[in-house]
Amino acid sequence: MPITISLDSLTTDPAARRAFNAISLAIAKSKKIVIVSGAGISCSCGIPDFRSSDGLYKLVKDKYPDTFLKGRDLFDSSLFRDPQSTSLFYTFISNLKRSIDAAKPSPTHRFIKTLDTKGKLLRSYTQNIDGLEEQCGLAGSSSEEVRSGGKGKGKLKTREVRNVQLHGDIHRVRCMLCSADLVCGEEHMEKFLEGEAPDCPECCARSEARVARSARPLKVGSLRPAIVLYDEPHPLGEDIGTIQTADINRKPDLLVIMGTSLKVHGFKKLVKDFARVVHSHRETPLTPLPTPSPEKPGKKATKAKKESWAGKVVFVNKTAPGSEWEGIIDYWVEADTDSWSEKTLEEWKKMRPADWEIQKTLVGDADNSFKVVKDVAANKGKGKKQNLGRENIPPTKSQASKQTMAAARSLPSPPSSPSKRRPDSCHYSDSECSPSKVRVVTTNNAEFEERGLLFGDNTNKDGGKDLEDELDLGKPVPPKKTRGRPRTKKVEGEEVPLKRATSRRKQVYVELPAL
Repeated sequence: MPITISLDSLTTDPAARRAFNAISLAIAKSKKIVIVSGAGISCSCGIPDFRSSDGLYKLVKDKYPDTFLKGRDLFDSSLFRDPQSTSLFYTFISNLKRSIDAAKPSPTHRFIKTLDTKGKLLRSYTQNIDGLEEQCGLAGSSSEEVRSGGKGKGKLKTREVRNVQLHGDIHRVRCMLCSADLVCGEEHMEKFLEGEAPDCPECCARSEARVARSARPLKVGSLRPAIVLYDEPHPLGEDIGTIQTADINRKPDLLVIMGTSLKVHGFKKLVKDFARVVHSHRETPLTPLPTPSPEKPGKKATKAKKESWAGKVVFVNKTAPGSEWEGIIDYWVEADTDSWSEKTLEEWKKMRPADWEIQKTLVGDADNSFKVVKDVAANKGKGKKQNLGRENIPPTKSQASKQTMAAARSLPSPPSSPSKRRPDSCHYSDSECSPSKVRVVTTNNAEFEERGLLFGDNTNKDGGKDLEDELDLGKPVPPKKTRGRPRTKKVEGEEVPLKRATSRRKQVYVELPAL
C-alpha cells in the first residue's frame, strides 16, 4: 500500500513529516519530472471537475434528466447520432467555455511552470481542456506555436510541446468533414449557444470556388468543439504517441499525479508506463557478489549505485487511489493540489536555498550608470548548465557586436595553412623546423673566380673584354674509342668503310599493272 501523508498532521506525525520531506527533496533534486494532471487542479479556478458531488456529470444529469440517463452520456461520441443530444451538447459547451474564459491559473499551474523554468520538467500531460497551462507559459499540443508547417507525417514540433492535452482544447473548433482546425471565436460561440453548429469556412471557400467555374458544389462540413469524447480517437494521436515514447526513452526520475481519479482506461495505461520507468531508478536490494577469491577474502555485498531520492511515484488527490494501484503509487498525499504545491515550494526553498538565489542583471546607461533590468533565480550546482535562454535577457545587437569584436581582438592569429605559404618555401621553414633540418646555404664568390665559371660574379667585369684572353679553357679532349664492331678496314693503306651485310630474306618483285 502507498504511504499516506496528510498535510494537517505534519506537525504532529513524525513519520508523515519525514515522508513529506522525502518528496520535497526528490522534487528539488530531480531533473526529469513528469506531471500527470486531471480536472482537480482547476477546481480552485471556478471550473468544476467531472465525478465529484458537484461536478459536471451531476450538473448535466440534473439539467437534462429526460435526455441523459448519466452525466457521462453528454461526453460520449454517440451523442452526434441524435439531433437533440447534439444541440444540448453545443449549448452546454458554450456555457462551459464562457466560465473557462473568466478563470485564471491556480497555484498548481504556476508550480508546474516553476518546474519548467528551473529545467526540471520533462513534460506535462493533462486531461483538462481549459488550456490554463498555456496562460502560464507552457506551450500546449493544441497551440499555434507548436504546429508544424511541413509536409511530413508529424503535425507538431514535439520538442516545443511542454504540455500534452490528451483530451483536446475547448478554445478550438474542428470541421467534422475536412478536419480543419480553427480558433473558436465569438461567432462560433453564438451559434453553439443556440444549439447549432456553424459551417466550416474552408469547406465554404472550396465550394464557392467550384461554383464560380461552373462546377458542381461540394458538401460543406460543420464545426464542433475540438475536444476528444469517449470512444473517439484523438486527431493528434500519432504525435502524442511519439512524444510519450520519446519521454519514456529519456528515463524520467519522478512521476507526480495530481487532481485525477484515474478512471479513464487510456490515461491509466499512460500512468503505468511512466511508473514502470520511474521505478527503475529506485535502490535495488543487496546483491551478493560471486564467491570471493583467496587473494581478496572477506568482501561483502555491495549496493547498486542508485540515488535514494529518485524513483518515486507521488499521487496528490483528496480521494484515495484504487486497489489496482498497489505497488505502482508510492505516496498518497491526501490534500488539494494547491495546498501541496505551495507547501512543497516552501520546503524546497528551505532545503536548497541556493536554487532560489536572486541574480540581478545590470545594463549601463549613457551616463555610465547602471540599473536593474530583471531579477532571476540563479541555477547553481556542480555539473548543471544554466538555462540562459529562459531566465536571462539576451544582449542587444550593439552589445553583441562589441563583445564579438573584443573577443576577436583577444584571440591569437591562427597559423597559416600550407596552401597559403610562399611557393619557394619548403614545408618546414627554417624558423619553425628542428635544428637538424635547417638548410645551410653558403655562397663563396672566390670559387667562381678561381674556377672561371660562366655565370660567376666576373661575367660582365671590365666592360665586356674577350673572355678567351683571361679564361683558360684547356685543350680539346679527343673522343674515346668505342669497343663496338669496326666500321672501316685498311686496304692498301687506306681506310675503306665496311659494307653492311645484306638481309637473308628473299626479295620478290611483283610487277603491278599500270593505272
